[in-house]
Amino acid sequence: MIPTEVMQQIRRIQIRTSHVVNDILAGQYESVFKGQGMEFKEVREYVPGDDIRMIDYNVTARTGTPHIKLLAEERELTVMLVVDASASGRFGSVDRFKNELAAELCAVLAVSAIKNHDKVGLIIFTDEVELYVPPSKGRRHVLRVIREVLYFEPKGRGTDIPGALHFLNGVTKRRSVTFLVSDFMADDYENALRVASKRHDVIGVAVSDPREFALPDVGLVWVRDAETGREVLMDTADKSVREAYAKKAIHRNRKRDETLRRTRVDAIHVTTDKPYVDELFRFFRMRERRYA
Repeated sequence: MIPTEVMQQIRRIQIRTSHVVNDILAGQYESVFKGQGMEFKEVREYVPGDDIRMIDYNVTARTGTPHIKLLAEERELTVMLVVDASASGRFGSVDRFKNELAAELCAVLAVSAIKNHDKVGLIIFTDEVELYVPPSKGRRHVLRVIREVLYFEPKGRGTDIPGALHFLNGVTKRRSVTFLVSDFMADDYENALRVASKRHDVIGVAVSDPREFALPDVGLVWVRDAETGREVLMDTADKSVREAYAKKAIHRNRKRDETLRRTRVDAIHVTTDKPYVDELFRFFRMRERRYA
């Protein structure tokens, strides 16, 4: 039995995100994603003027006559939310934690998908995949997705992005629109992203907090890595320490963004001190220009 206060919170999130979807992002989701996916329909003999990139070489070799693949627009999409629940997400210096921001953004995406009669699935991971909710439709299903993203209690603390993407490829047979929601405080995920982006339309949702880029001048403080537990004593009154901290954060984010670009993964950047709706608008408009 789900506690009453939990259900009330889920309802509040659903109402708030439904408002965002219906009144602010109305039509944006459908214009960006509907009609972008294609699925195999049939083959026929090649005729002059056909796109040679669509030649089916297996059928051509078997019959001795050039054949091409015919594709049909997919009318139904599968949206996968691949959500990082590692310990570094339980941090925030403004009015909410990074994982709370990620949860509400996932709720917006889930409500958008359900509203457009698409399926939604969920993968929650840390240093291993901890929860898989198969794609489905309907109001009850989207409420479950919102509940799991908000209240799932992970066992692990680390971040294994390659493991999560490998799991995604194993459980999804068709191409999906995949939102990888993470702070990307991890290493060695480029190859996994490249493989996943060839099979799916992968969008990286990078979640951050302003305190990750700038330390306040508050003297000596102990700083603990949420995922490893390692503690370091830092003198924040030392300007060079603050500058080194900021420089490291900039380098980490630049490396992440370069990795996303190299693997042809679009990015949505959200931070705990700014409205995420603005960044969603930027992403949707960029996609609309691309497919115009």
